[in-house]
Amino acid sequence: MANKKLLIVDDEPNIVLALRILLEDEGYEISYCYDGATAIENIDSLKPDLVLLDVMMPGVDGFTVAKYIRNNVKFTHTNIIFLTAKGTKDDKMEGYNSGAEYYMVKPFDNDAVLDKVKELLG
Repeated sequence: MANKKLLIVDDEPNIVLALRILLEDEGYEISYCYDGATAIENIDSLKPDLVLLDVMMPGVDGFTVAKYIRNNVKFTHTNIIFLTAKGTKDDKMEGYNSGAEYYMVKPFDNDAVLDKVKELLG
């Protein structure tokens, strides 16, 4: 687990803060962005092992960010977890179709997030 890099992408600062505290307490190295465009601009330098991604954000949405990650050979080992308020069956299908390993609907359970992060990062 040590030195695993996580990128949080969410336009709600309170969600970013809660996730940062939760995950930093577990020893993960955390970076964050408040919108999809910034995530795409910075992902090359951040090289995250896992991305926690919201769907509804200003400008570039989470589905677009996920597809960008999946279409970039440098990120074949980067896992994606959607954390979003969009919880319909169609939303979930789009999330998985855009390359996510897992899709969680807000409000999320901290233990469930931690368990899934640990599972995906092995």
